[in-house]
Amino acid sequence: MPKIKAVQSIGEAQLIVTFESGIKKIYDCGSLLSRPQFHLLSSPAFFNAVHVDPGGYGISWSDDIDLSEYELWTNGKAVPNESLKTDVAKSRHAA
Repeated sequence: MPKIKAVQSIGEAQLIVTFESGIKKIYDCGSLLSRPQFHLLSSPAFFNAVHVDPGGYGISWSDDIDLSEYELWTNGKAVPNESLKTDVAKSRHAA
């Protein structure tokens, strides 16, 4: 399982997680907000305070609220490679 290199909040209850392999995934925390243990994530200021745990094995907001790299890797949606988008755009203009 790749370790987490960086995490950033990108909107309503969404994170973009960068793994050491360079792969980026978007993780939607929306479904977690209905659970009592994740209720604090509904506060934008608290949600934006997310950080990578030491060693890259997860992310957390506090000692009580965290997610593992397995959860983020397995349930995150892959972000298309930016260079792939550029190559596709170039090929359309060349045609």
